[in-house]
Amino acid sequence: MDTEALAHCEKHVKFLLDNSPIYGFLFGPLKVTNVAPRGRVTARFTLEPQHLNSKGGLHGSVTATLVDFMGGVAIASTDLRDNTGVSVDMNISFLSLARVGDSVEVEGVVDKIGGSLAYTTITIRKVDGDKAEHPIVARGSHTKFVRQR
Repeated sequence: MDTEALAHCEKHVKFLLDNSPIYGFLFGPLKVTNVAPRGRVTARFTLEPQHLNSKGGLHGSVTATLVDFMGGVAIASTDLRDNTGVSVDMNISFLSLARVGDSVEVEGVVDKIGGSLAYTTITIRKVDGDKAEHPIVARGSHTKFVRQR
């Protein structure tokens, strides 16, 4: 694990949670669990009632917000930047269900960072005990404009 990048990501997450009411409301209990080289960040949290839709499953808008959030954290991990850009495109596929009380693991991966754009893939998995394979709940791709001024 890259301890310098982990410390930077934890600081970045704290800043986002403290300065964005929606991030703070939704992801306050989120903890970064691993940062690997080249923009791969993993975090976990347990689903609470504010994460759910009217049918009791993980809400699509929460999923989209999580894709946005973790895409930025993954970008921040690549070179310890604070400015992680603005969204220009997002796509999400919903693959299975997660409910209140389920622990979810979110992995943000930077696929490429160029001069202006960063491309990320975010995978949300339901953590199911000690099983080696965790079912994928949703997978998103997120493109951000990242040109530094």
